[in-house]
Amino acid sequence: MGGRHVINNQTPEWLPTADGASPWSQARVIIAGLGVAGFAAADGLLEFGAQVTVLDDAENQQVRDRATLLETLGAEVRLGPGSTATLPEPAHLVITTGFPPHAPLLVQAATRDVPIWSEVELAWRLSRPNKIVPWIGITGTNGKTSTTLMLEAMLAAAGLRTAAVGNIGRPIMEIVLDPEPYDVLAVELSSHQLHWSNSLSLHSAAVLNLQPDHLEWHGSADNYRDAKAEIYQRVQASCVYNVEDPATEQMVVDAEVIEGARAIGFTLGIPDRSMVGVVDDLLVDRAFIPQRADSALELAKVADVSPAAPHNVANALAAAALARSFGVPATAVRDGLRNVRLGPHKIETVAVLGGVTYVDDSKATNPHAADAALSAFDSVVWVAGGQAKGTTFDELIIKHADRLRGAVLLGVDAEVIAGALARHAPQVPVIRVDSTETRAMAQAVTAAASLAKPGDAVLLAPGCASRDMYTDYAARGEAFAAAVAELPGA
Repeated sequence: MGGRHVINNQTPEWLPTADGASPWSQARVIIAGLGVAGFAAADGLLEFGAQVTVLDDAENQQVRDRATLLETLGAEVRLGPGSTATLPEPAHLVITTGFPPHAPLLVQAATRDVPIWSEVELAWRLSRPNKIVPWIGITGTNGKTSTTLMLEAMLAAAGLRTAAVGNIGRPIMEIVLDPEPYDVLAVELSSHQLHWSNSLSLHSAAVLNLQPDHLEWHGSADNYRDAKAEIYQRVQASCVYNVEDPATEQMVVDAEVIEGARAIGFTLGIPDRSMVGVVDDLLVDRAFIPQRADSALELAKVADVSPAAPHNVANALAAAALARSFGVPATAVRDGLRNVRLGPHKIETVAVLGGVTYVDDSKATNPHAADAALSAFDSVVWVAGGQAKGTTFDELIIKHADRLRGAVLLGVDAEVIAGALARHAPQVPVIRVDSTETRAMAQAVTAAASLAKPGDAVLLAPGCASRDMYTDYAARGEAFAAAVAELPGA
């Protein structure tokens, strides 16, 4: 692809349709953020010959180490407070690794008509035309990681060379640069990544569910929905939707797909034609078999899904639909479900003490995820709180009030949950942990243990993000497990 050299801040004429064959040496690219994805994006662009400037307000040792390596490779790096406040001149393209649209750098880029891409969008483009690998994409408010890992296991069980990438595991840019050949990628995509992606054309894609989340980032529930819906645009084979969540089906209806792409539903009930679902104790396929008008093919047993909580069975069905859309045989769906090892901090039992089960679901970072966790137990002492991200908890409390033995709340937005409990479950004992220090989780677990009775679950399902107190949800889950280990009898 040809192009002319452009100076100042005018976008090169080839950039709107740029790919790996474009004249990247003519482009000055600004990368916002030097995390794992930002480093991969910078590394990739340098290899393709671009002029790269990386900006990050952080200045910890990990970021400095990455900066040193990139500077050795020829990048300019600016670290420390205020580094992302101003867009450098010239700037032909901005790659963002999670910055919201209202971030000053991105507002300036939009004002100057400088294109903004996600690292995912960059990887998609740079993989063309020399390393084209089919992507199967997964998004949704909850269940993305579990479903992506299930899909990866099914693809691998079919003998395909695959990897789980994107918002999980390795950044996709690493795959583009990796000399290892792949047959297909299982790609977890967040709403943040999809918001800044505009040319993806996935083999197949699924939106697992839609509930309010990340409203402080997107600005509104409609914007959040629209970002999720981007995954269906230009899909080539199958758009997989949740039959029990009509919003996901409407996204498929509204999408501009490649001619011939099919809509495939997944349901916890008996499936209609062009769906996968459950019959008795079996996961079955009525979508990818010739005789789907009057019969179904067994894919696996519900018992092959672990844990077999309803939300996780739904995840398995979505993964199965995506795998089947790529031609994976039924036996590989079954074997993948049996072989998969889901990541920690997702309905993970950490101990059983005195008849009380202590469960880490720190990955429940919004009310919808907490709903799935609460639904898995009959009697719960709920440990919750953190950053609510603009969400509310009224519907959640109304649904689960009868199963709450008690609640222990901590974090910056604990009062949001406390208010919902007071309105809809005033009979539930509530203990507030006001400390934000390291020992806060130990205090919360001790308080929860004092409320629990044999047969109960003490469940960490915060319904909130973690960064008010922890580096991430994993650190929060580890603090919970460590606190449980300190309890008497542990």
